[in-house]
Amino acid sequence: MTAADDNLLADLDEKVGWANLNHAYGAADDVPGRLRALCGDDEQAQQEAFRGLFDHLAHQGVRCQASPHVVPFLARIALGGPRSARELALRLLTGLAVNGDEEREIIDGADIAAWRAEAAENSSDKLLALYEEALATEQDEQRRRDLQGTRDWLAAGNPIDLRDSSMRSYDAVLAELPALLTLLDDDNPQIRTRTSYLLAWFPDLADTSLPLLLDRAAHEHDAVAKATSLVAVGILGTTALAGTLAAELDAENSLVRWAAATAIAQTARNADAELDARLLDRAIAELAAAGAAPTPVPATDYNQGDFHGHTADTLLALPPSPASRAAVAACLPSIDPSDRAFLANAVLPDLFPSPLPEPRPPYERLPRPQQQLLHALADLGEGWWNTAGDIGENLATYGLPVTQAGLRTYIGLPLAGYGCRSPRI
Repeated sequence: MTAADDNLLADLDEKVGWANLNHAYGAADDVPGRLRALCGDDEQAQQEAFRGLFDHLAHQGVRCQASPHVVPFLARIALGGPRSARELALRLLTGLAVNGDEEREIIDGADIAAWRAEAAENSSDKLLALYEEALATEQDEQRRRDLQGTRDWLAAGNPIDLRDSSMRSYDAVLAELPALLTLLDDDNPQIRTRTSYLLAWFPDLADTSLPLLLDRAAHEHDAVAKATSLVAVGILGTTALAGTLAAELDAENSLVRWAAATAIAQTARNADAELDARLLDRAIAELAAAGAAPTPVPATDYNQGDFHGHTADTLLALPPSPASRAAVAACLPSIDPSDRAFLANAVLPDLFPSPLPEPRPPYERLPRPQQQLLHALADLGEGWWNTAGDIGENLATYGLPVTQAGLRTYIGLPLAGYGCRSPRI
């Protein structure tokens, strides 16, 4: 570490009693060493420190007692640390604010009111009273010892409820955001990208962050940074912003057009006012084009990098229309098999409004969205088909083959080796 890096962590040992805090693997006295390694010159040690901090402080998405205490130091590193450490610090701040499941629920954004209500319901103070009440009447000695141990843990201010714990970490990140807003103008596009992504999860700061994100998008030359800012605007904004986003539907870069369309569709869900139908139609058309194309490289990190899954979820959140459901069908072949059957079942009634007549028409004569849906199901792989038990029953309702082998025969795909993906149509 350089002298400047030492200053970043000058009070690391004095300010926090790490040995008295816990993380996922026990006492948190190893955290200072990992933070120093994160700021060090050894790239391998830096990456190991990043992975260790993430695993210990946000293990499988669970934030712990030590998690909020590391946040101020990560914010310092993001603002003034070594170039290679700053983006890693922002990634850690995101992981301490929201977990992977919450990141995948990007269409709903951060439901802060519900999260806070859940945390309050199971706060340490409230649970402490319940444990003390139980202790007053418990006669069994072993149960009393167990209750006493948990009671003492709570009395020391420690959380045991996952939402209570996660909100402490989330609020610690929220407290650092006013200073981190300056990173939207950083020279490094990766820093600008990660900052925009982080801000998307904090609607309480939207009055301040939205104008900055819009300005960032308007002046941004890096496609990923621009797209990330646009999607963040959609998550935080309202239909009043949709007109501002409309010009980006004509952008030369396909990722930017997708992000603008995603943001416009998102704002349609975030406000009571009705979005201009022509603008929404343009957005749906752009999302359909993106769904039919390969994943852009590079893309954004939203929905944990699942570009087509994010696109399909955005479309499914809109009121059903032939265009939006056809666009979902275009996404299906590129969506992970674990989600594909669920999404296909969701749009099946819209794409097949009535059962096929008898005799069943040839596959080649079906409308393209119907073909895309059936092809995506036929190409699931036998294992995934068998785990989604209602596929055959649902297909039977619309006069379609009820087995995967029957569906592949109808389409004209080979029966041998159909665990492998066939060419997309």
